[in-house]
Amino acid sequence: MLKAKILFVGPCESGKTVLANFLTESSDITEYNPTQGVRILEFENPHVTSNDKSTGCEFELWDCSGDPKFESCWPALMKDSHGVVVVFNADIPGHLKETEMWYSCFVQQQFLQDTQCLLIAHHKPGSGSDKGNLALAPPLNKLKLVHSNLEDDPEDIRMEFIKYLRSIINSVSESRDREEMSIIT
Repeated sequence: MLKAKILFVGPCESGKTVLANFLTESSDITEYNPTQGVRILEFENPHVTSNDKSTGCEFELWDCSGDPKFESCWPALMKDSHGVVVVFNADIPGHLKETEMWYSCFVQQQFLQDTQCLLIAHHKPGSGSDKGNLALAPPLNKLKLVHSNLEDDPEDIRMEFIKYLRSIINSVSESRDREEMSIIT
C-alpha cells in the first residue's frame, strides 16, 4: 500500500479547511473556525492507484493553519511530505502576494518539484468573482493553477485534485522503485 502526505497551506481564511473537507468527503463546516496548528485527514480515493494498479493508495491530508503564530511548527509539518497544495482566496488582493511566501517555505525549502505543487485560487460562495487570469509572478507562474468554487463547479476541483493525487502517487511509486533498485544493485 502506497502512502502519500499532502500539505494544504496558505493564508488565513483562504478556504483550506472547507476544500480539505470537500475533497476528502469529510464533514461539512458551516461556520468559520480557524485551524489551530494542523488537522490531519486520512482518506483513500478509489480513482487513484499506483502505476502497477494492484497497489491501493492511502493519503494523509495535512490541513495547516495559516496563522503565523504556528510558524515554529512548519518544519515538523513539512517532514516527509510528498506534495503541497497552496490555497489562497482569489478575492482578497493580499493573498496572492502572500502565496509566494507559502511556496518558498513549503515547496522550495523542501526541494519539491513544481509538479508536486498545486495552486488553488479559491472563490467563496457568493463572491461573484470571475476566473480571469491572475497575474502570477515567477516562480508561481510555472505552477498548475486551478480555480475552485464549491457552489458553482464542485466536480471540477474534485477532478483536478484527483489528477494531482495521481501525479503524486506516480512520483512516490517511482521514488520507491529507484530506492529498491539501488538496494538491489
